[in-house]
Amino acid sequence: MDDEQRYRAVHSRDARFDGVFYTAVLTTGVYCRPSCPAITPLRRNVRFYRSAAAAQESGFRACKRCRPDTVPGSPEWNLRADVVGRAVRLIRDGAVDRGGVGSVAAALGYSERQLNRLLTGETGAGPLALARTERAHTARILVETTDMPMADAAFAAGFSSVRQFNETMRAVYDRSPSRMREAAAGRATATGSGTIVLRLPYRSPIDLEGTLAFLGERAVPGVEEYTDGVYRRTLRLPHGTGTVELSPGTGRTGGYVACRLRLTDPRDLAGAVRRCRDLLDLDADPEAVADVLGADPILGPTLRAHPGIRSPGQVDPAEPAFRAVLGQQVSVRAARTLAGRLVERFGRPLETPDGGLTHTFPAPEDLAAADPDDLPLTRARSRALLGLAEAITSGRIDLGPGCDRDEAERRLVELRGIGPWTARYTRMRGLGDPDVFLETDLGVRQALERSGETATPAAARARARDWSPWRSYATHLLWASSTGTEERRSREEQRGR
Repeated sequence: MDDEQRYRAVHSRDARFDGVFYTAVLTTGVYCRPSCPAITPLRRNVRFYRSAAAAQESGFRACKRCRPDTVPGSPEWNLRADVVGRAVRLIRDGAVDRGGVGSVAAALGYSERQLNRLLTGETGAGPLALARTERAHTARILVETTDMPMADAAFAAGFSSVRQFNETMRAVYDRSPSRMREAAAGRATATGSGTIVLRLPYRSPIDLEGTLAFLGERAVPGVEEYTDGVYRRTLRLPHGTGTVELSPGTGRTGGYVACRLRLTDPRDLAGAVRRCRDLLDLDADPEAVADVLGADPILGPTLRAHPGIRSPGQVDPAEPAFRAVLGQQVSVRAARTLAGRLVERFGRPLETPDGGLTHTFPAPEDLAAADPDDLPLTRARSRALLGLAEAITSGRIDLGPGCDRDEAERRLVELRGIGPWTARYTRMRGLGDPDVFLETDLGVRQALERSGETATPAAARARARDWSPWRSYATHLLWASSTGTEERRSREEQRGR
């Protein structure tokens, strides 16, 4: 988009672009989301920014009316595979707060100077400014939704001092933290329960019930639960553990995902929210997907039946890889049983169980140290699982948010017992790639055959070129069409390799 197209989007208050760019108004000194309900400013008084951090670095503060820090993230950063996209994903995951800019640069193979130049050129802000924006958003959630002491909220959000916390909040939100808490009176949750309640925004439409059901069908005992449309699971986070409950919510301004987090360490809030957003694919642009897939004679009818279909992701990139190995050549029910046994044997127990949630999914280092004879698997599958765990633990394979997806897939298929389907399924769900097509999958092939298409891998791959860059969504649509209902997309697990 150029600036004139952006201004037309602002004039029409098009919510599709919330989070894709930000509008700064020279006369008021605030920056807004494109759909802000305020009177549209004159074109000569408007500047556009690719990120909230860039607007803040230019001296603008967040609009109190449209609250631009509460919009979905830009789908661009999930789509892009270059170093800027990888860097943004790392920063959103809290890498700067945990290890500094140097750790991000080293992970990407660049110097700090090069990284700063690249990010500033693409987003209008460097890594420190982007991390500062994430920090301020986390702090706002803690200030407005909990009764946590201000000093604790400051350090939990990643600030190095209370003074820095106060200055940043005034600069970004034009009010002190204490005033923000007063304005949010009645919405706070007692931190003694360890619970943080918040709303996760998304771009409409969304097939949220179908997405939660998809996850619920694959729920691993002890790690996940799904009851009456509510999905719950455990989280393994950098500073501790937690549990999350996700369900549909509706307010005066539209729908959202109701999210209830219980964390052992509040420093993990930003990372937990990011993982929940990735899990439900909440930063997707469903209209962009529909523009490419909606007119297709194979995919269009299913997309109209399931508008806003999502490509579910993960809360830990390694988990889908392990679960893909466990599910090789077996049904969904059998894969869940195997995963449950693995969790019971190698998962780490929660300090305080939360209903049926008792363990986190086994960490790669725990599985790498396991004895093959202790695994409830065939010997071949045990070797594949342990080889994968060792490769991740040693760093030979990087499945983190800043990884090179092509390199990760290549290294996966080099492992014994890991085929192309398993590697690409891991890339789609574990690495959040929106453009993965599983041409050898049995459910995909059956759906293509019913549509009168040639379903050999080569023919399917050629047919899917028209569906780029949204071939992951095309895969989910074919799974949905092969069963007739979103709730039974589990047929995809009956894999052809």
